[in-house]
Amino acid sequence: MQRTQVISSNIFEVGYENASATLELMFADGKVYQYFDVPQHVYEELVNAPSVGKYFHINVRGVYRYARV
Repeated sequence: MQRTQVISSNIFEVGYENASATLELMFADGKVYQYFDVPQHVYEELVNAPSVGKYFHINVRGVYRYARV
């Protein structure tokens, strides 16, 4: 999955795959996680948020199933 770099102190890159509705995040420490069944609008709002980390903590973390890659 191709990821795009974002401006955040904690999240380094964000990617999204439409076919599987999978959101992929690479954190500043190099760990990569995939979040499943994430609507595309959540991805779009995440990458366009004034604070990517804050949006992630409120709207993704603890909301969607995930796995470390």
